[in-house]
Amino acid sequence: MRILTALVAVAIAAGVAVATPPAAHADHPAPVNVCVAGVPEIDPLEPGPANICLSVFKPASASRDSRVPVLLHGDGWGGTRTSAPGSFQRYLDAGFGVVSFDQRGFGESGGKAHVADPAFEGEDVIRVIDYVASLDWVRRNGPNDPVLGAVGGSYGGGYQFAGAFTEIMRTGRTRFDALAPQITWHSLNDSLAPNGVVRSTWVTALYAIAPRAHTSTMHAGYAEGMLTGDWPTTMDEFFRDNGPAHHVEAGRRLDIPVLLHQGVSDNLFPLDQAIDNFDRALTPRARANSLLVGYNGGHTLPTAVPSGYAVAGDTCSAAYGGYDDLELRFLAENLLGARRTLTGHGRYHLMTAEGGCVSVDSVSPTTAVALPDVVTTAGVGVPQAIKVADGPLTVAGSPVLDAVVSTLGLDSRAFFALSVGRSPLDARVIQNNVMPHREPSLTLGTRRTIELPSVAATIPAGQSLFLTVTPVADMFVLHGSRTPSAMVLRDVTAHLPVVR
Repeated sequence: MRILTALVAVAIAAGVAVATPPAAHADHPAPVNVCVAGVPEIDPLEPGPANICLSVFKPASASRDSRVPVLLHGDGWGGTRTSAPGSFQRYLDAGFGVVSFDQRGFGESGGKAHVADPAFEGEDVIRVIDYVASLDWVRRNGPNDPVLGAVGGSYGGGYQFAGAFTEIMRTGRTRFDALAPQITWHSLNDSLAPNGVVRSTWVTALYAIAPRAHTSTMHAGYAEGMLTGDWPTTMDEFFRDNGPAHHVEAGRRLDIPVLLHQGVSDNLFPLDQAIDNFDRALTPRARANSLLVGYNGGHTLPTAVPSGYAVAGDTCSAAYGGYDDLELRFLAENLLGARRTLTGHGRYHLMTAEGGCVSVDSVSPTTAVALPDVVTTAGVGVPQAIKVADGPLTVAGSPVLDAVVSTLGLDSRAFFALSVGRSPLDARVIQNNVMPHREPSLTLGTRRTIELPSVAATIPAGQSLFLTVTPVADMFVLHGSRTPSAMVLRDVTAHLPVVR
């Protein structure tokens, strides 16, 4: 129970729940609290009507004769809407209205959390937008089409994609004009169970935060996953539609500017999730007007096995005056018509593990390095580090391994990452992330591509870049190999995103 309580506390501290609102401010009127009809709930645990409740913040300058754009705001998993007078001061002072809402299953809203399902949360967002469009002080692009942006992180970023893509699915376009999602996902299945290996530490923490919000499918799937060590088919189906990945596979793209703010050291929704959104979920035109900014933070439960490192901060945003200023300038340029002064669109701005910032046009591998054969136990054992290259060297992007893989058991699993140190004994994993590789059946000499976590690091002279391979990892507690065995990699090549 102590461990579970600690996980929940860290998860909330990582930005899953709402922050304490600021003191009231006299210049702007108090928010108006209303509820709109959401999609009726079908889950047997709470069937029937499901109202979605929201707080409407109107800036003092707004009127029928002086209309303003609106920002939607949704909170993180387990959080509730912001409703205290005096909240959202910087947005209101800048000339935005704000509508903060309780997502389905949380706060005063009804129903169960279907976790950004287009049929539920996606439709709920559409109904909130319809309500915003009815307000006579809201600026419009046309009938029932408000000038609209969105803010929020984690689950509060997920609703932004759910609402925008559900509108595109229904009508071919979205009424959102710009989005600013933080630390959110591209694919929930790939985030919660990469390569079918359950990220058990985070899944347990998230499940414990909001047990009353879960559907019956979620309750049953969590129990099955924890018992078997496998990602249940029911969970794969439950989460399959609930993110940009589903819409991308169906050929849908967003054609609006998006500011992606992602934790490079986030070990729930890692950097690769934002890269996939930037590369795949946007049209070329939208991407040319969008920004991806990575920082060391986000969902960051502490890691010990294997040991990692990352200097906390947001160095890349500092070049824009800090993230709050960057976000406000981005929204002002795209919603208020402010003069365009932001630069760096269409690029990846990634904070390094050491505290620097590197901006690149591509995160694809640029350099291939041959490595010796790798033999690791699976299920039990200790991490090992294999030298890849000596510093000075900068990497920024998405590395992969190419190898011929053999296993000596069924359902063999091992965890891979890049690390930095003076020797294999002191090498630490870059930005605390590992990626699992799984061989479900006996494998005898099959060529595989093994994904490594997306990272940014500057390796100085006197230190080296290593490949860390480990049979266990603390973000995947109890979800290593099902039986003790071994995994052998031969003809190994590391493909690295070296910055030249």
